[in-house]
This record gives sequence, C-alpha cells and structure tokens, in this order.
Amino acid sequence: MMLTNQIRCWQPFIGPFDPCKPMLVKTFVTPPNLFIPFQPPRLPQFPPYEALQKGTLWPLFFSPYDCRQQ
Repeated sequence: MMLTNQIRCWQPFIGPFDPCKPMLVKTFVTPPNLFIPFQPPRLPQFPPYEALQKGTLWPLFFSPYDCRQQ
C-alpha cells in the first residue's frame, strides 16, 4: 500500500481589503493515481463488497473522501 500523504496544503494570498475572514491555510487532496505511472500486474484486491463501498477494487488506488471543510 502506498504510504504517501495525499493531503497537500497551501497558503493563499490575503489582500488588505478582503471582505471575508482570511483562511490562512487551504488544503487539497492529490489522487493516488498521480504517483503511479502504470498499473502493475497482480495488485492485491479488496473483497467485492468492500470494493463497492470504497469505490475501487485496488487498495493502492483508494483515496478516502473527507467532507469536512478545513
């Protein structure tokens, strides 16, 4: 299983006249397929029911979705 951190952070520009409260750090998720140039043969697979829940058959390509705003 790939152990890279999929969550990246950046600091947006904060203008002196922005009307909203500034967000000092924003985050985004990089999908795991960005780091894999091709799909290797004989990858481990989730069981069918778990694959349906996670949205992918291969654990290497799984990326959890976090709906909380940061």
